[in-house]
Amino acid sequence: MSAPLRLAVFDMDGTLMDSQDFIVEAMRRAFVDMELTVPTRAEILSIVGLSLFEAISRLKPELPAAQVSAASDKYKDMFIKLRAERGGEASAPLYPGARQALENLHARDEVLLGVATGKAMRGVDHAFKAHDLAKFFMTKQTADLHPSKPNPSMLQACLSETGADVAHAVMIGDTSFDIEMGRAAGFRTLGVTWGYHPTKDLRAAGADILVDDFADVVPALDELWGVLV
Repeated sequence: MSAPLRLAVFDMDGTLMDSQDFIVEAMRRAFVDMELTVPTRAEILSIVGLSLFEAISRLKPELPAAQVSAASDKYKDMFIKLRAERGGEASAPLYPGARQALENLHARDEVLLGVATGKAMRGVDHAFKAHDLAKFFMTKQTADLHPSKPNPSMLQACLSETGADVAHAVMIGDTSFDIEMGRAAGFRTLGVTWGYHPTKDLRAAGADILVDDFADVVPALDELWGVLV
C-alpha cells in the first residue's frame, strides 16, 4: 500500500528567506514619506506575515482606514523601488539549508510542498524566479488572495489544491501568526527560531515542535508525520 500524501506548507519571509532588511527599509520609507513616526525595527518585524492593511493597522491603530490603505500602497511602492535598487529578490537570501531541505522533500513522491505567505502574489513570483523555487511547490497562497493570517483560508486552499488530508499536513513558520493559522486549519505546526518572532511567542502559540536549524526541518516533519527514519 502506498504512503498517504503528506503536505508541508512553508511561510516565506523569515522562514525560507531573510527579507527583513527589505521589509524594514520599505516600511521606514513609507512612514517617512507620509510624515508619520517610524516604528522601531522590532515593531516592524513583529507584524511580518500579516496582510499589509492588518500589519499597518497594528503598527498605527490610531490611523483611519483611508490612511492605512494609503500607507499600504506607499509600502508597496517603496518595496518595488528597493527591489529595483538592490537587484531584485535575489538580494534577500534563502536561509542556510533551505534549498537542501526543499530538494530532499521534493524528491519524495508522497510529499507535496506549498507556501502560505503574507507576500502578494507578485512578490512571490519575483522571489520564486530569483531563487529558482517554482519547481518545488504545488500550491502557493498569498495575502492578496486571502484574509490575513491567522485566518486558515490559505491552508484550506492548500488542502483543496493538493488533495492532501489535513491529518498529514504541517505548517512551517517563524511567527505566532503562522502557528495560529496552522492550528486554526487543523494542521500540525513546526516553528523555526531563526525568523522574526521570539521562541517564547512560537511556544505560546502552540507550536508542536521548534527547530533551531534548517537541517532539523525534515526530521521534525517526519516526526510529525509519524515516519520512522
